[in-house]
Amino acid sequence: MELDMTKGSPFKLIVKFIVPVLLGNIFQQLYNMVDTIIVGRCVGLDALAAVGATGTILFLILGFAMGLTTGFTVLISQRYGAGDRDGVKVAVYNAVFLSAIVSIVLTVISASSMRWLLTVMNTPADIFEMSYQYIIVICYGMVFTILYNIMASMLRAVGNSKVPLYFLIISAGLNIILDLVFIRTFNMGVMGASLATVVSQGVSGILCVFYTIKKVDILVPKKEHRHLDSHCIRNQLNIGVPMALQFSITAVGTIMVQSALNKFGSVVVGSYTAANKACNLATLPYSALGVTMATYAAQNRGVNDIDRIKKGVRVSNIMSAVYSIAIYAVALWTLSPLMKLFIDTKSLAVPFEEIYSYGRIYMIISGTCFIPLGAIFIYRNAMQGCGFSMSAMMGGVVELISRAIIASVASARMSFEGVCAADPLTWLVTGIYFFITYSFVLRKMYREKEAFLKRQKEV
Repeated sequence: MELDMTKGSPFKLIVKFIVPVLLGNIFQQLYNMVDTIIVGRCVGLDALAAVGATGTILFLILGFAMGLTTGFTVLISQRYGAGDRDGVKVAVYNAVFLSAIVSIVLTVISASSMRWLLTVMNTPADIFEMSYQYIIVICYGMVFTILYNIMASMLRAVGNSKVPLYFLIISAGLNIILDLVFIRTFNMGVMGASLATVVSQGVSGILCVFYTIKKVDILVPKKEHRHLDSHCIRNQLNIGVPMALQFSITAVGTIMVQSALNKFGSVVVGSYTAANKACNLATLPYSALGVTMATYAAQNRGVNDIDRIKKGVRVSNIMSAVYSIAIYAVALWTLSPLMKLFIDTKSLAVPFEEIYSYGRIYMIISGTCFIPLGAIFIYRNAMQGCGFSMSAMMGGVVELISRAIIASVASARMSFEGVCAADPLTWLVTGIYFFITYSFVLRKMYREKEAFLKRQKEV
């Protein structure tokens, strides 16, 4: 089920690859969405706000882990595109080793610093303990999250985007069942929701392991491949660390926005959380398109086909722009019923119309910059797939600075609209940065290719 993306129509290949990835992202989003829906309707608005208050922290921790694991597998994709089967197996072994180290370190750091981080973020006192109970379980289950991410990333690196989707569907169904059992039957509250998520992700990760061993021989290192390769590790860290830092830098900026938001109280935080979940659902295709472009660019970089990379990026941008315009209208039209999924309107202490008004303001402002958001995912992942992780990481710095400035001003003025504008204005600024940077990277790859061809002729 591997897919060679170095030959054939870029549009057809991108569509073929992105559909399973997108469906997988949707089911992965269901983890948090189902948690949020069941918590909001079965436990209450305060519990919904508690889960929402941890969202940016989860993005910080899990984003760092995802950046590393994705970066570790870029080399696998490049070697697969170049037809180096032994090189793929060595890269797999070293990627698994590095991921194991990462899971231990992140678990210890995140679990030990969580109360301090929630305090720094101005988490409202009435939801502080619930927020801690929810996220600490996620921290202790880090190994399962990383297990799924590294296995799914390796499968996608060789063009297999369908199998991770199949196991995610199973896992999402299990997550729903466990949510109901832990929350409604055993009255475990928000802790039950996070426990259901961890167990479900563990199942999907283990299924990926068994499938890979049985069916994907190119990703199963033999005895001669099971050794630590300094060149391989250095390459994987050179790509993975900047990607992880880029996620973390972005997350720090998001935490600043969340900290400013928390000053408005649990009702506004709950409304923002519900609307943000709807927005995340609308923007899922951008993430899927980014994953697709990382694999597409990496495989074609392996055969040094720069023209093909350029064409794939152009096709992806057109697809993203058309989608952005359509989904903005749909998101505004469906916002009210989507927010009601997360909130039990019968038990509210305030009218639903008040909660919805905050959510609508958020969606109206955010949707204006969906097009640059899509471009960010395309350019960033294409550059990462080509090995230019540092350029992508600098985009995270741009995001951090933009969010910090806007969030600080909004917080000082107690402007909810300003807090809502932090993300879209950041997307716009960062999108412009990535467009310029990608242009320079493209020219650099062309120069490198010309130098390579010149050396080949001389030989």
